[in-house]
Amino acid sequence: MKMLFFGRKLAAVMLLTFLCPFTSLYAQINRQGLVQRHQVLINKIDSLSSLSVGNGKFAFTVDATGLQTFPDAYEKGVPLGTQSEWAWDSFKDTANYRLEETYKYYDQYGRKVSYTVQLNETQRTKDASNYYRQNVHRLQLGNIGFELSKANGDPAMPADIKDIKQMLDPWTGEIRSSFTFEGIPVTVITVGHQDQDLIATTVKSDLIKLGRLKIRLRFPYPTGDWVDVGNNWEDTEKHTSSIINSNQNGAVLKHQLDSAAYFAAFSWKTGARIVEKSKHYYTIIPDKKTNDFSFSCLFSAKKSQYGVPLFAAVQANSINKWKAFWLSGAAVDFSGSIDKRAFELERRIILSLYLTKIQCAGDFPPQETGLTYNSWFGKPHLEMHWWHGVHFALWGRPALLSKSVDWYFTVKDKAAKLAKRQGFDGVRWQKMTDNKGNESPSSVGAMLIWQQPHIITFTELEYRAHPDQKTLQKYKDLVFKTADFMASFAHYDVDKERYVLGPGLIPAQERFKAETTFNPTYELAYWEWALKTAQQWRSRLGMERNAKWDDVIAKLSPLPKQDGVYLATESATDSYTNPEYKTDHPSVLGAYGMLPETSLLDKAVMKNTFNLVWDTWSWNDTWGWDFPMTAMTAARLNMPEKAIDALLMNVKTNTYLVNGHNYQDDRLRLYLPGNGGLLTAIAMMCAGWDGNTVESPGFPKDGTWKVKWEGFKKMM
Repeated sequence: MKMLFFGRKLAAVMLLTFLCPFTSLYAQINRQGLVQRHQVLINKIDSLSSLSVGNGKFAFTVDATGLQTFPDAYEKGVPLGTQSEWAWDSFKDTANYRLEETYKYYDQYGRKVSYTVQLNETQRTKDASNYYRQNVHRLQLGNIGFELSKANGDPAMPADIKDIKQMLDPWTGEIRSSFTFEGIPVTVITVGHQDQDLIATTVKSDLIKLGRLKIRLRFPYPTGDWVDVGNNWEDTEKHTSSIINSNQNGAVLKHQLDSAAYFAAFSWKTGARIVEKSKHYYTIIPDKKTNDFSFSCLFSAKKSQYGVPLFAAVQANSINKWKAFWLSGAAVDFSGSIDKRAFELERRIILSLYLTKIQCAGDFPPQETGLTYNSWFGKPHLEMHWWHGVHFALWGRPALLSKSVDWYFTVKDKAAKLAKRQGFDGVRWQKMTDNKGNESPSSVGAMLIWQQPHIITFTELEYRAHPDQKTLQKYKDLVFKTADFMASFAHYDVDKERYVLGPGLIPAQERFKAETTFNPTYELAYWEWALKTAQQWRSRLGMERNAKWDDVIAKLSPLPKQDGVYLATESATDSYTNPEYKTDHPSVLGAYGMLPETSLLDKAVMKNTFNLVWDTWSWNDTWGWDFPMTAMTAARLNMPEKAIDALLMNVKTNTYLVNGHNYQDDRLRLYLPGNGGLLTAIAMMCAGWDGNTVESPGFPKDGTWKVKWEGFKKMM
């Protein structure tokens, strides 16, 4: 019987090996060891090394003290934010603006088409555009830090914090901090609840007995600026806050703004009390009879009807849920590699997994700075949703993508109205938007089109995870309405007997004027792939092919090329001679990196294009996701050495800070599309893509890389 059982087991393993030939079934990667060898260690006050806890819908970022003690010292780095995906506010519209005041009309296909752009024609249109860009804005919910007092009564300054030893353990989601203040030790543990907008902290120090360590809560007022880091303590008369309930076990506070109100509910050990120090500034004073104190704080849009769990319960929740996360899905281990860059790449991967889980795994497309601080007023950009979300599916965690994909159902009606207003069919997905799908004026964003096919990518990944009629029925309307728009946007040129994209667009490489740009290479390839995939959905459902889509597919313009390379756009014959056109995203590579091989593509031409881009591009003027995109193209072209070189290119915008964040510049000190792009590239480099026959195709085969992986899904 044992022999028979072994034989069946071996047969099953052989079958799985045949079906998934490059999955390391015998790897049994020690995931805890893998994750914990990339614990983040901090030993100084550094504004770029702040750490976060969170759950995908809510994040809380702390300084070296384990709380948000010195927000002003971190405002130019990775700020000490507290944000939730539900928390938005609008300033009062005292001028009665109308969105129509932001419209600009472009001559497109022989008619006038309205786009929501930034207008400076009159003071009124300028003010209207600014208002709609600024509102709604994502809120910074509150700043929770230590109030530390010196022996002489003076408040602590960052330089007073000594002997710092701080550690983020991604395996458990715990931040453990220790430091001394005037020679007195302080130890802190900070955790985030994985199901609620809730943080919990425990602190131990004799400073508590001395009455020199308290907990501070401050409610900031939104700046209304492009960036909001959560430390605007001015404008105190423009909002209100109050303690609506308190006792020896906790308190509930309410914060009221122009259009939003929310609550902060605390629980703590018996004996503490809360007092209002000044407007919007509250202090929790622990019992001096003990040298330890723990508390929890829940932020909510409505007053909670339930008790706030104490620290021990939140810690247990964090440990258990993070362990479940790390044991699910895929993993890759580079230990034993000779290439000295392997450890750094593995570090970036582990920390990117942690950061995208806490910043990007909610019910809405995230903003590019996640739930840490506002960029573009806190609004997500739908063209970036690809970079935020695709990796979840490829890493075997499709449910983390599904939540934000389902958001498109809630904004479909507004997308349909946008398409109708412009004279197109189907739905035109917004670019810079909010949770409710409202447009924001943008001279560039309103003209982008490469976000349109993303929903077909997402739903195709959903189908690959769950290949059944239920998935097809659920998403078919999104797929078909998107394809309807794409087919109607493609304009038929009677003289040349072909469909063209534009003019009246800006490609992913945002260096070209909307009025004159047509047929960008990446967008053409994406149009063909998406329309063919939409037809495949009809076939799966037993439906006849859509004749209009087929006509566009058959007559779509070829990818523009010149001198044996693909141009950025057909309208830019100087794509590689004009220095300006060799900056920003080299999105021409996306036509065979983000996308599979299409019938429009010539791989030999793409290889020539890749080599030209590699040698002549202005890499110092690029963005964080450009490097993984380049790596994906290199992998598909069977250039694994270049794939590794791209991921680890020594360029400022490819910097990964000690906390794992992808640094761009002084404006964008973190940039989550870079993290998500890295994870997508790694999945492709390990598991490959449809039709791939090479094991771990993105890694060199010269013995310098030892790649052990499991659980990845193939890319299209």
